[in-house]
Amino acid sequence: MSAAPRVQPSLSRSLHRALLIVALISALLMITVIGLMPLDGPAGLLLVTLPIIFGIYVVAGLIAWLRRPSNGIGFLIVLAGLMVLIGGVANTEVPVLLAIGAVGATLALPATVHLLLAFPTGRLPDGRSRAIVVALYATSLVLQMPEYLLDPEGAYPPFAVADAPEIVALTGTAQTVVATGIMIVVAFVLLERLRRADAVHRRVLVPLFTYGIFTVLFLPLIAIALDRVFHVEPAVRGMLQFTAVAGIPIAFALGLLRGGFARTGELEELGTWLGAANTSGQPLVFALARTLGDPSLRLYFWSEERGEFLDAEGRSAPEAVRTDPRRGWQEITLDDRAIGAIEYDASLLTDSEHVHAAGRIVAIALERERLTADLRASRRALLRSRERIVEAADLERRRIARDLHDGLQVQLVLLALEAQQIGTAPAPAVRDRATRLRVDLDAAAAEVRTLVRHLVPAALVERGLSAAAEDLTDRMPVSTVFESDVSDTRLNNLVETTTYFVLAETLANVVKHASATSVRVRLILHDGRLRLDVEDDGVGGASIEAGTGLRGLADRVEAIGGTISLSSPPGLGTRVWSEVPCA
Repeated sequence: MSAAPRVQPSLSRSLHRALLIVALISALLMITVIGLMPLDGPAGLLLVTLPIIFGIYVVAGLIAWLRRPSNGIGFLIVLAGLMVLIGGVANTEVPVLLAIGAVGATLALPATVHLLLAFPTGRLPDGRSRAIVVALYATSLVLQMPEYLLDPEGAYPPFAVADAPEIVALTGTAQTVVATGIMIVVAFVLLERLRRADAVHRRVLVPLFTYGIFTVLFLPLIAIALDRVFHVEPAVRGMLQFTAVAGIPIAFALGLLRGGFARTGELEELGTWLGAANTSGQPLVFALARTLGDPSLRLYFWSEERGEFLDAEGRSAPEAVRTDPRRGWQEITLDDRAIGAIEYDASLLTDSEHVHAAGRIVAIALERERLTADLRASRRALLRSRERIVEAADLERRRIARDLHDGLQVQLVLLALEAQQIGTAPAPAVRDRATRLRVDLDAAAAEVRTLVRHLVPAALVERGLSAAAEDLTDRMPVSTVFESDVSDTRLNNLVETTTYFVLAETLANVVKHASATSVRVRLILHDGRLRLDVEDDGVGGASIEAGTGLRGLADRVEAIGGTISLSSPPGLGTRVWSEVPCA
């Protein structure tokens, strides 16, 4: 399949512009903070790490935001990055940034927990999760206040209103204990979610939640061990902590994009695309391929007439697609009936419900394209039928011309020469030669009548369809029963001629191929449609497509709005029936 054209409605364009502005502002902010930090000191490398981590958060968050516009995870990743940066701006020498850093020094922890509990939808799923996040933000902000309000030599001295080191120590311990207790609760909540998750989602949640729990719960304990037990230098310990923190946004972005969770934003955008006035020129399959992120995606439509799935060009869906483990197959229904199917890369789209959701959104548009595909298939069949009719008519004209030229014309020329020679012949020979000429003229006239009968049978012209059909059956070499409720009222010439030739060709096939001992022919006129039914007890195994005779008749019947069908199971005889409108 060719590459899908870029389908970008106004909602998508606005989103891209907004995210570009966020990216530019974040880049400017990161560069500004780096420029304001004292990087020439011994901790310069460690200080520059925090703005870089902020950049990692922003990039990962924007990717997730772009791929899932309506999912809040992208925004939360960017917000968590901002919280990390806020904790680092206290290392600058700008008073305003020092104040901001003092107030939000520990906001990175609740932001990370918020990320964990809101994954994968971007929303906190229940009241318990909301209570945990609110409690952590309150612990981070409220219990952090004594650090700068009650310590003149603390994070930001201008904020100090008193000097109470005992209260500062107490609230610091309380902050650590409360935060640790809340984190233990978070760990149990995440484990419970893992237990309830299905196999597909668990594949994504296990590595993500394990890494998140390690980072926010166990990493501080490891940091204490490195500091107090192994006496690792603060710069090394800080670098290890920052490395773990930097992996958080990457883990969340990969978890969101890896698979197993619906692209709700993309599906909303697909709905917007369907509602746009200018989508008629954009094939639906391209919009689906872009939405689901699978360039190999194919769309099929259910054909009621043919009883199979067709692509947009009217070609049948390969049977191997449904059994290929590398390809997925999702049928789409509308009002409890199949209208189409989506074939996709099963290794890329692991959650069939995601594909099903997209199918539900485009069901009405799919029905429209299904009808269009049916129309294309019918049009191609009509064109092929017309081509066969024209070809058959041309072949018939050539046969007639050949018969006239090679047979009747030569015979007439010879008769004309004979007549000319009679005029100069001796008197005794004139009588015999004239008699022979009369016999030859009768033979030529009989040949003309035969030719005319092949074109339009005399019985059909003179007595109508029912009588002509009965005449045909009377001349059958096998036992034939004829039944008809068609009166002497003449039908449309085209209807009579078409039905007669269907009967003639069917009976000819019975004689030549069926090895039948009996035949039954019925002509029925009902509700403005003429039905011909021919049934034999022969060997069966006939097919409309196998030869040119019945195929040509089918084309003639279909050309006047009728239908022709055949049932011929091997060993059980053959039944051919056709219906044509009489109006």
